[in-house]
This record gives sequence, C-alpha cells and structure tokens, in this order.
Amino acid sequence: MAKQSGLTGWLNPVLLTLWVGALWMTAITASVLFKTIPDHMLAGNVAGKLFTNVSYIGLVSGLWLLIQRLASDGFSAFKQGLFWVILIMWILVLIGEFGIQPLLAQLKASALPNDVMQSVFASRFKTWHGVASIAYMIECLLGVWLVVKSN
Repeated sequence: MAKQSGLTGWLNPVLLTLWVGALWMTAITASVLFKTIPDHMLAGNVAGKLFTNVSYIGLVSGLWLLIQRLASDGFSAFKQGLFWVILIMWILVLIGEFGIQPLLAQLKASALPNDVMQSVFASRFKTWHGVASIAYMIECLLGVWLVVKSN
C-alpha cells in the first residue's frame, strides 16, 4: 500500500493487522474451543459468535481499505494486486456471513432440540461447514499474502 500521511498513514496498517490477526486468532481459538469444551454444541455456538465478530471487523476494515485505495489511486487501483486481494477477501466475508452462516444457522434450528450433527441435516451441515472452512482458510492465506506484500 502506498505511503499516506495523517489518519490513513497509521490507520490502514492497523486495520489490516486487526483484520488478518483476528482471522488467524479466531481460527486458532475455535480449534482450542472444540478440544476444551466437552459440549460441542456450546463450543460451536461460541466459535460462531467469534467468527461473526471477525466478519464485522473484516467488513469494516476491508471496505475502508478499498475506499482508501480508490481515493488515493483512482481507477489505477483496479490494476493493483493488493486491491484485488482485499476485494476478494471482503467478498469472502460477505459470502460467509450473509450467505453460508444463515444457512448453517437454519440447519441448526431445524435440528432442534437435537444437535445438528445428530440429525437428518448432518450431511448438509457438514458440506456447507466445509465450504465455509475452505473460504475462511483462503481468506486467512490471502490475508498473510496481503500483510507480506503491503510492507
């Protein structure tokens, strides 16, 4: 990212660090939750709340970073790899939070009072959870690339 002064000079790297750091820390925390909390339904609910918080961090951070790229570089921002990586990450957040997560929540609700993994919805839940996990890992890896390339 180009050198900028004033507010954006320090805010852009802080937002990028917050977003990518939150992505990785939440992934690590989620795995610890499932190893530590015997009730997998509870662990899943806690992890889901963490992922939602990270999604909102990503939505705000990504939008700000995209706007800043466009404001500082105009249409030439569309020729920059950093711009496209941020945009892809931001789209993955949108898909995950407003596409896949509501679907997973609906499958969980349909399975109540049982755990979704003990229901007829288990196969669909596993499939969509796998899609969400792959999208999240892509977002994490792109975030690392972004941090490395933006220095």
